[in-house]
Amino acid sequence: MQATTLSLAFSAVLLASLATRLWLASRQIRHVVRHRGDVPAAFAATIGLPAHQKAADYTVARARMGMLTDSVGTAVLLGWTLLGGLDALNAWVLATVPPSWGGLAAQLALFAAFALVGMLIDLPFEWARTFGLEARFGFNRMTPALFWSDQLKGLALGAVIGLPLLAAVLWIMEVSGGLWWLWAWALITAFSLLMQVIFPTWIAPLFNRFEPLADAALAERVQALMLRCGFRAKGFFVMDGSKRSAHGNAYFGGLGRSKRVVFFDTLLSRLQPLEVEAVLAHELGHFHHRHVLKMMLRGFALSLAGLALLGWLAQQPAFYLGLGVEPSLNGSHQALALILFSLATPPVMFFLSPLMAGSSRRAEFEADAYACAQSSGKALQAALLKLYEDNASTLTPDPVYARFFYSHPPAAERLAAMAKHLRPEGAQA
Repeated sequence: MQATTLSLAFSAVLLASLATRLWLASRQIRHVVRHRGDVPAAFAATIGLPAHQKAADYTVARARMGMLTDSVGTAVLLGWTLLGGLDALNAWVLATVPPSWGGLAAQLALFAAFALVGMLIDLPFEWARTFGLEARFGFNRMTPALFWSDQLKGLALGAVIGLPLLAAVLWIMEVSGGLWWLWAWALITAFSLLMQVIFPTWIAPLFNRFEPLADAALAERVQALMLRCGFRAKGFFVMDGSKRSAHGNAYFGGLGRSKRVVFFDTLLSRLQPLEVEAVLAHELGHFHHRHVLKMMLRGFALSLAGLALLGWLAQQPAFYLGLGVEPSLNGSHQALALILFSLATPPVMFFLSPLMAGSSRRAEFEADAYACAQSSGKALQAALLKLYEDNASTLTPDPVYARFFYSHPPAAERLAAMAKHLRPEGAQA
Protein backbone atom coordinates (compact mmCIF):
# COMPACT_ATOMS: atom_id res chain seq x y z
CA MET A 1 0.00 0.00 0.00
CA GLN A 2 1.48 3.33 -1.09
CA ALA A 3 0.90 6.49 0.94
CA THR A 4 0.18 8.63 -2.13
CA THR A 5 -2.35 6.12 -3.44
CA LEU A 6 -4.11 6.04 -0.08
CA SER A 7 -4.19 9.85 0.08
CA LEU A 8 -5.76 10.06 -3.36
CA ALA A 9 -8.26 7.30 -2.62
CA PHE A 10 -9.26 8.87 0.70
CA SER A 11 -9.68 12.29 -0.92
CA ALA A 12 -11.83 10.80 -3.68
CA VAL A 13 -14.08 8.92 -1.25
CA LEU A 14 -14.39 11.92 1.06
CA LEU A 15 -15.33 14.34 -1.73
CA ALA A 16 -17.66 11.78 -3.33
CA SER A 17 -19.50 11.26 -0.03
CA LEU A 18 -19.88 15.02 0.45
CA ALA A 19 -21.07 15.53 -3.12
CA THR A 20 -23.60 12.72 -2.71
CA ARG A 21 -24.88 14.16 0.57
CA LEU A 22 -25.30 17.63 -0.92
CA TRP A 23 -27.00 16.25 -4.03
CA LEU A 24 -29.43 14.19 -1.97
CA ALA A 25 -30.18 17.12 0.35
CA SER A 26 -30.87 19.40 -2.61
CA ARG A 27 -33.25 16.78 -4.03
CA GLN A 28 -35.05 16.60 -0.70
CA ILE A 29 -35.40 20.37 -0.50
CA ARG A 30 -36.72 20.74 -4.04
CA HIS A 31 -39.18 17.86 -3.66
CA VAL A 32 -40.57 19.04 -0.32
CA VAL A 33 -40.93 22.64 -1.52
CA ARG A 34 -42.66 21.47 -4.70
CA HIS A 35 -45.33 19.67 -2.65
CA ARG A 36 -45.64 22.25 0.11
CA GLY A 37 -48.85 23.81 -1.16
CA ASP A 38 -51.14 20.79 -0.93
CA VAL A 39 -51.69 18.06 1.64
CA PRO A 40 -51.45 14.61 -0.03
CA ALA A 41 -54.93 13.22 -0.71
CA ALA A 42 -54.38 10.24 1.61
CA PHE A 43 -53.87 12.62 4.56
CA ALA A 44 -56.23 15.46 3.67
CA ALA A 45 -58.84 14.35 6.22
CA THR A 46 -56.42 14.19 9.15
CA ILE A 47 -53.55 16.65 8.51
CA GLY A 48 -54.32 20.34 8.03
CA LEU A 49 -52.50 22.53 5.52
CA PRO A 50 -50.76 24.65 8.20
CA ALA A 51 -49.30 21.51 9.83
CA HIS A 52 -48.23 20.18 6.43
CA GLN A 53 -46.51 23.44 5.56
CA LYS A 54 -44.79 23.60 8.96
CA ALA A 55 -43.43 20.09 8.38
CA ALA A 56 -42.19 21.13 4.94
CA ASP A 57 -40.47 24.23 6.28
CA TYR A 58 -38.92 22.30 9.17
CA THR A 59 -37.65 19.59 6.82
CA VAL A 60 -36.13 22.16 4.47
CA ALA A 61 -34.48 24.03 7.35
CA ARG A 62 -32.99 20.81 8.72
CA ALA A 63 -31.73 19.80 5.27
CA ARG A 64 -30.05 23.17 4.78
CA MET A 65 -28.41 22.99 8.19
CA GLY A 66 -27.31 19.45 7.34
CA MET A 67 -25.67 20.70 4.15
CA LEU A 68 -23.73 23.26 6.19
CA THR A 69 -22.64 20.80 8.87
CA ASP A 70 -21.67 18.18 6.26
CA SER A 71 -19.52 20.74 4.44
CA VAL A 72 -17.83 21.93 7.62
CA GLY A 73 -17.41 18.34 8.80
CA THR A 74 -15.63 17.43 5.56
CA ALA A 75 -13.32 20.42 5.90
CA VAL A 76 -12.56 19.49 9.52
CA LEU A 77 -11.85 15.89 8.50
CA LEU A 78 -9.42 17.09 5.84
CA GLY A 79 -7.85 19.33 8.46
CA TRP A 80 -7.34 16.47 10.88
CA THR A 81 -5.86 14.16 8.24
CA LEU A 82 -4.26 15.34 5.00
CA LEU A 83 -3.66 18.90 6.24
CA GLY A 84 -1.76 17.65 9.28
CA GLY A 85 -4.03 18.59 12.19
CA LEU A 86 -3.79 15.27 14.00
CA ASP A 87 -0.05 15.10 13.40
CA ALA A 88 0.38 18.57 14.93
CA LEU A 89 -1.82 17.69 17.91
CA ASN A 90 0.16 14.50 18.49
CA ALA A 91 3.44 16.43 18.38
CA TRP A 92 2.09 18.94 20.89
CA VAL A 93 0.93 16.19 23.26
CA LEU A 94 4.30 14.40 23.07
CA ALA A 95 6.07 17.66 23.83
CA THR A 96 3.73 18.49 26.72
CA VAL A 97 3.29 15.18 28.56
CA PRO A 98 6.39 14.36 30.65
CA PRO A 99 8.11 11.16 29.44
CA SER A 100 8.12 9.92 33.04
CA TRP A 101 4.33 9.52 32.83
CA GLY A 102 4.74 6.74 30.27
CA GLY A 103 3.49 6.09 26.77
CA LEU A 104 -0.03 5.17 27.87
CA ALA A 105 -0.54 8.56 29.52
CA ALA A 106 0.53 10.33 26.33
CA GLN A 107 -1.86 8.27 24.26
CA LEU A 108 -4.75 8.93 26.62
CA ALA A 109 -3.88 12.62 26.56
CA LEU A 110 -3.97 12.55 22.74
CA PHE A 111 -7.43 11.01 22.80
CA ALA A 112 -8.66 13.49 25.38
CA ALA A 113 -7.28 16.47 23.44
CA PHE A 114 -8.74 15.17 20.18
CA ALA A 115 -12.17 14.66 21.78
CA LEU A 116 -12.09 18.09 23.41
CA VAL A 117 -11.19 19.88 20.17
CA GLY A 118 -13.93 17.95 18.35
CA MET A 119 -16.46 18.92 21.00
CA LEU A 120 -15.49 22.60 20.74
CA ILE A 121 -15.92 22.47 16.97
CA ASP A 122 -19.34 20.83 17.28
CA LEU A 123 -20.65 23.09 20.06
CA PRO A 124 -21.66 26.08 17.88
CA PHE A 125 -23.65 23.80 15.60
CA GLU A 126 -25.36 22.07 18.52
CA TRP A 127 -26.23 25.48 19.96
CA ALA A 128 -27.58 26.72 16.62
CA ARG A 129 -29.60 23.54 16.15
CA THR A 130 -31.09 23.67 19.65
CA PHE A 131 -31.65 27.38 20.20
CA GLY A 132 -31.99 28.32 16.54
CA LEU A 133 -33.68 25.73 14.35
CA GLU A 134 -35.55 23.73 17.02
CA ALA A 135 -36.62 26.88 18.86
CA ARG A 136 -37.83 28.55 15.65
CA PHE A 137 -40.26 25.70 15.03
CA GLY A 138 -41.41 25.48 18.64
CA PHE A 139 -39.68 22.23 19.58
CA ASN A 140 -36.91 23.34 21.90
CA ARG A 141 -37.62 23.46 25.62
CA MET A 142 -34.04 23.28 26.80
CA THR A 143 -32.57 26.17 28.74
CA PRO A 144 -28.96 27.33 28.28
CA ALA A 145 -28.23 26.11 31.81
CA LEU A 146 -29.50 22.62 30.96
CA PHE A 147 -27.53 22.65 27.70
CA TRP A 148 -24.27 23.32 29.50
CA SER A 149 -25.16 20.87 32.25
CA ASP A 150 -25.59 18.13 29.63
CA GLN A 151 -22.22 18.99 28.10
CA LEU A 152 -20.44 18.83 31.45
CA LYS A 153 -22.12 15.56 32.41
CA GLY A 154 -21.11 14.10 29.06
CA LEU A 155 -17.50 15.11 29.66
CA ALA A 156 -17.55 13.62 33.14
CA LEU A 157 -18.99 10.33 31.90
CA GLY A 158 -16.41 10.21 29.14
CA ALA A 159 -13.65 10.60 31.70
CA VAL A 160 -15.08 8.15 34.24
CA ILE A 161 -16.21 5.44 31.81
CA GLY A 162 -14.54 6.10 28.47
CA LEU A 163 -10.95 6.65 29.56
CA PRO A 164 -10.62 3.40 31.57
CA LEU A 165 -12.07 1.42 28.65
CA LEU A 166 -9.74 3.18 26.24
CA ALA A 167 -6.76 2.53 28.51
CA ALA A 168 -7.64 -1.17 28.56
CA VAL A 169 -7.92 -1.31 24.76
CA LEU A 170 -4.59 0.49 24.30
CA TRP A 171 -2.94 -1.87 26.79
CA ILE A 172 -4.32 -4.88 24.89
CA MET A 173 -3.00 -3.43 21.64
CA GLU A 174 0.42 -3.03 23.25
CA VAL A 175 0.85 -6.45 24.83
CA SER A 176 -1.32 -8.95 22.91
CA GLY A 177 0.65 -9.30 19.71
CA GLY A 178 -0.83 -9.76 16.27
CA LEU A 179 -4.22 -10.90 17.52
CA TRP A 180 -4.76 -7.89 19.77
CA TRP A 181 -7.86 -6.98 17.74
CA LEU A 182 -9.63 -10.18 18.78
CA TRP A 183 -9.05 -9.55 22.49
CA ALA A 184 -9.99 -5.90 22.10
CA TRP A 185 -13.20 -6.91 20.33
CA ALA A 186 -14.08 -9.29 23.19
CA LEU A 187 -13.55 -6.50 25.72
CA ILE A 188 -15.57 -3.94 23.76
CA THR A 189 -18.39 -6.43 23.19
CA ALA A 190 -18.56 -7.29 26.90
CA PHE A 191 -18.54 -3.60 27.76
CA SER A 192 -21.36 -2.90 25.30
CA LEU A 193 -23.50 -5.64 26.86
CA LEU A 194 -22.75 -4.32 30.34
CA MET A 195 -23.80 -0.82 29.30
CA GLN A 196 -27.11 -2.21 28.05
CA VAL A 197 -27.76 -3.40 31.60
CA ILE A 198 -26.54 -0.42 33.61
CA PHE A 199 -27.53 2.47 31.31
CA PRO A 200 -31.27 2.53 32.14
CA THR A 201 -30.82 2.50 35.91
CA TRP A 202 -27.52 4.31 36.44
CA ILE A 203 -26.71 6.62 33.52
CA ALA A 204 -29.99 7.72 31.96
CA PRO A 205 -31.28 9.12 35.30
CA LEU A 206 -28.32 11.52 35.32
CA PHE A 207 -29.93 13.35 32.42
CA ASN A 208 -33.68 12.76 32.88
CA ARG A 209 -36.18 12.01 35.61
CA PHE A 210 -37.91 8.63 35.37
CA GLU A 211 -41.09 8.03 37.34
CA PRO A 212 -43.33 4.95 37.43
CA LEU A 213 -46.34 5.21 35.16
CA ALA A 214 -48.97 6.77 37.41
CA ASP A 215 -52.01 6.18 35.19
CA ALA A 216 -53.32 2.93 36.69
CA ALA A 217 -55.72 2.21 33.84
CA LEU A 218 -53.02 2.72 31.21
CA ALA A 219 -50.54 0.65 33.22
CA GLU A 220 -53.07 -2.18 33.41
CA ARG A 221 -53.68 -1.94 29.66
CA VAL A 222 -50.02 -2.10 28.68
CA GLN A 223 -49.32 -4.84 31.24
CA ALA A 224 -52.10 -6.92 29.67
CA LEU A 225 -50.54 -6.36 26.26
CA MET A 226 -47.16 -7.48 27.55
CA LEU A 227 -48.60 -10.66 29.04
CA ARG A 228 -50.59 -11.33 25.89
CA CYS A 229 -47.42 -11.06 23.84
CA GLY A 230 -45.32 -13.11 26.27
CA PHE A 231 -43.00 -10.30 27.37
CA ARG A 232 -41.83 -9.13 30.75
CA ALA A 233 -40.36 -5.81 31.78
CA LYS A 234 -38.91 -4.45 35.00
CA GLY A 235 -41.40 -1.62 34.96
CA PHE A 236 -43.21 1.10 33.04
CA PHE A 237 -41.70 4.55 33.36
CA VAL A 238 -42.41 8.08 32.19
CA MET A 239 -39.44 10.24 31.19
CA ASP A 240 -39.52 14.01 31.37
CA GLY A 241 -38.54 14.47 27.74
CA SER A 242 -40.50 17.71 27.67
CA LYS A 243 -37.74 19.54 29.54
CA ARG A 244 -35.60 19.32 26.41
CA SER A 245 -37.93 18.94 23.44
CA ALA A 246 -41.55 18.79 22.34
CA HIS A 247 -40.83 15.68 20.27
CA GLY A 248 -42.45 12.49 21.57
CA ASN A 249 -41.26 8.89 21.65
CA ALA A 250 -41.29 5.58 23.50
CA TYR A 251 -38.63 2.90 23.78
CA PHE A 252 -37.42 -0.26 25.48
CA GLY A 253 -34.28 0.15 27.54
CA GLY A 254 -32.00 -2.42 29.08
CA LEU A 255 -31.18 -6.04 28.48
CA GLY A 256 -32.59 -9.23 29.94
CA ARG A 257 -34.27 -8.68 33.31
CA SER A 258 -33.25 -5.01 33.31
CA LYS A 259 -35.57 -4.20 30.37
CA ARG A 260 -37.94 -1.36 31.09
CA VAL A 261 -40.59 0.40 29.02
CA VAL A 262 -40.10 4.17 28.84
CA PHE A 263 -42.69 6.65 27.58
CA PHE A 264 -41.88 10.29 26.94
CA ASP A 265 -44.27 12.54 28.83
CA THR A 266 -44.84 14.40 25.56
CA LEU A 267 -46.10 11.16 23.99
CA LEU A 268 -48.55 10.39 26.80
CA SER A 269 -49.93 13.92 26.73
CA ARG A 270 -50.88 13.52 23.08
CA LEU A 271 -52.07 9.92 22.60
CA GLN A 272 -55.16 8.08 23.76
CA PRO A 273 -54.67 4.90 25.86
CA LEU A 274 -55.43 2.57 22.95
CA GLU A 275 -52.95 4.50 20.80
CA VAL A 276 -50.25 4.19 23.48
CA GLU A 277 -50.94 0.45 23.60
CA ALA A 278 -50.58 0.23 19.81
CA VAL A 279 -47.25 2.09 19.90
CA LEU A 280 -46.00 -0.29 22.58
CA ALA A 281 -47.19 -3.24 20.50
CA HIS A 282 -45.03 -1.94 17.66
CA GLU A 283 -41.99 -1.89 19.96
CA LEU A 284 -42.82 -5.42 21.09
CA GLY A 285 -42.88 -6.39 17.42
CA HIS A 286 -39.21 -5.55 17.19
CA PHE A 287 -38.47 -7.96 20.03
CA HIS A 288 -40.78 -10.63 18.61
CA HIS A 289 -38.90 -10.56 15.31
CA ARG A 290 -35.55 -10.34 17.14
CA HIS A 291 -34.69 -7.08 15.38
CA VAL A 292 -32.81 -5.79 18.42
CA LEU A 293 -30.76 -8.99 18.70
CA LYS A 294 -30.02 -9.02 14.97
CA MET A 295 -28.94 -5.39 15.09
CA MET A 296 -26.62 -6.09 18.02
CA LEU A 297 -25.09 -9.13 16.30
CA ARG A 298 -24.61 -7.16 13.09
CA GLY A 299 -22.92 -4.40 15.06
CA PHE A 300 -20.64 -6.90 16.80
CA ALA A 301 -19.73 -8.49 13.45
CA LEU A 302 -18.95 -5.12 11.89
CA SER A 303 -16.81 -4.11 14.85
CA LEU A 304 -14.92 -7.42 14.63
CA ALA A 305 -14.28 -6.91 10.92
CA GLY A 306 -13.24 -3.31 11.51
CA LEU A 307 -10.81 -4.18 14.30
CA ALA A 308 -9.34 -7.02 12.22
CA LEU A 309 -8.76 -4.57 9.37
CA LEU A 310 -7.22 -2.08 11.79
CA GLY A 311 -4.97 -4.84 13.10
CA TRP A 312 -3.39 -4.98 9.65
CA LEU A 313 -3.49 -1.26 8.86
CA ALA A 314 -1.83 -0.31 12.14
CA GLN A 315 1.35 -2.06 10.97
CA GLN A 316 1.46 -0.25 7.61
CA PRO A 317 3.46 3.01 7.54
CA ALA A 318 1.48 4.08 4.48
CA PHE A 319 -1.73 4.06 6.56
CA TYR A 320 -0.36 6.88 8.69
CA LEU A 321 1.57 8.74 6.01
CA GLY A 322 -1.33 8.54 3.56
CA LEU A 323 -3.61 10.18 6.13
CA GLY A 324 -1.24 12.97 7.09
CA VAL A 325 0.55 11.57 10.15
CA GLU A 326 4.22 10.82 10.75
CA PRO A 327 4.16 7.66 12.89
CA SER A 328 6.79 6.14 15.10
CA LEU A 329 6.18 2.46 14.65
CA ASN A 330 8.90 1.70 17.18
CA GLY A 331 7.07 3.69 19.84
CA SER A 332 3.47 3.88 21.07
CA HIS A 333 1.26 4.59 18.07
CA GLN A 334 -1.91 2.70 18.99
CA ALA A 335 -3.90 5.86 19.78
CA LEU A 336 -2.98 7.35 16.41
CA ALA A 337 -4.16 4.18 14.69
CA LEU A 338 -7.51 4.20 16.49
CA ILE A 339 -8.14 7.90 15.82
CA LEU A 340 -7.15 7.70 12.16
CA PHE A 341 -9.36 4.67 11.65
CA SER A 342 -12.30 6.44 13.31
CA LEU A 343 -11.76 9.42 11.00
CA ALA A 344 -11.33 7.45 7.77
CA THR A 345 -14.16 4.94 8.23
CA PRO A 346 -17.32 7.13 8.10
CA PRO A 347 -16.87 8.39 4.51
CA VAL A 348 -16.52 4.79 3.34
CA MET A 349 -19.40 3.47 5.45
CA PHE A 350 -21.62 6.28 4.18
CA PHE A 351 -22.10 4.43 0.91
CA LEU A 352 -23.57 1.50 2.82
CA SER A 353 -26.32 3.78 4.17
CA PRO A 354 -28.99 2.57 1.70
CA LEU A 355 -28.44 -1.04 2.76
CA MET A 356 -28.65 -0.23 6.46
CA ALA A 357 -31.66 2.05 6.00
CA GLY A 358 -33.45 -0.54 3.85
CA SER A 359 -32.95 -3.22 6.48
CA SER A 360 -34.31 -0.87 9.15
CA ARG A 361 -37.41 -0.02 7.08
CA ARG A 362 -38.17 -3.72 6.56
CA ALA A 363 -37.99 -4.19 10.31
CA GLU A 364 -40.45 -1.33 10.82
CA PHE A 365 -42.93 -2.91 8.42
CA GLU A 366 -42.68 -6.21 10.32
CA ALA A 367 -43.16 -4.48 13.68
CA ASP A 368 -46.20 -2.64 12.33
CA ALA A 369 -47.73 -5.90 11.13
CA TYR A 370 -47.15 -7.46 14.56
CA ALA A 371 -48.77 -4.45 16.27
CA CYS A 372 -51.82 -4.73 14.03
CA ALA A 373 -52.17 -8.38 15.03
CA GLN A 374 -51.76 -7.77 18.77
CA SER A 375 -53.52 -4.43 19.16
CA SER A 376 -55.57 -1.98 17.09
CA GLY A 377 -54.07 -1.20 13.71
CA LYS A 378 -56.32 1.81 13.34
CA ALA A 379 -55.14 3.13 16.69
CA LEU A 380 -51.54 2.70 15.55
CA GLN A 381 -52.32 4.59 12.34
CA ALA A 382 -53.93 7.39 14.37
CA ALA A 383 -50.95 7.51 16.75
CA LEU A 384 -48.46 7.66 13.90
CA LEU A 385 -50.36 10.48 12.22
CA LYS A 386 -50.28 12.46 15.47
CA LEU A 387 -46.57 11.80 15.81
CA TYR A 388 -45.91 12.82 12.22
CA GLU A 389 -47.78 16.05 12.86
CA ASP A 390 -46.29 16.75 16.29
CA ASN A 391 -42.73 16.03 15.11
CA ALA A 392 -43.25 17.99 11.86
CA SER A 393 -42.22 14.99 9.76
CA THR A 394 -42.81 15.69 6.10
CA LEU A 395 -45.41 13.58 4.31
CA THR A 396 -43.71 14.17 0.95
CA PRO A 397 -40.02 13.24 1.16
CA ASP A 398 -37.95 12.79 -1.96
CA PRO A 399 -38.03 9.05 -2.81
CA VAL A 400 -34.28 8.80 -3.49
CA TYR A 401 -33.41 10.68 -0.31
CA ALA A 402 -35.76 8.45 1.69
CA ARG A 403 -34.26 5.27 0.25
CA PHE A 404 -30.81 6.48 1.23
CA PHE A 405 -31.42 7.82 4.73
CA TYR A 406 -34.85 6.96 6.15
CA SER A 407 -34.68 4.30 8.83
CA HIS A 408 -38.51 4.38 8.97
CA PRO A 409 -40.74 4.10 5.89
CA PRO A 410 -42.28 7.33 4.59
CA ALA A 411 -45.76 7.94 5.97
CA ALA A 412 -47.67 7.06 2.79
CA GLU A 413 -45.86 3.72 2.36
CA ARG A 414 -46.11 2.84 6.01
CA LEU A 415 -49.82 3.51 6.40
CA ALA A 416 -50.63 1.78 3.10
CA ALA A 417 -48.76 -1.34 4.20
CA MET A 418 -50.47 -1.22 7.58
CA ALA A 419 -53.89 -1.05 5.96
CA LYS A 420 -53.37 -4.59 4.62
CA HIS A 421 -53.19 -5.90 8.20
CA LEU A 422 -56.18 -4.11 9.71
CA ARG A 423 -58.69 -6.41 11.39
CA PRO A 424 -62.41 -5.98 10.87
CA GLU A 425 -64.13 -3.73 13.41
CA GLY A 426 -64.91 -5.62 16.61
CA ALA A 427 -62.34 -8.36 16.02
CA GLN A 428 -60.27 -9.32 19.06
CA ALA A 429 -56.51 -9.30 19.22
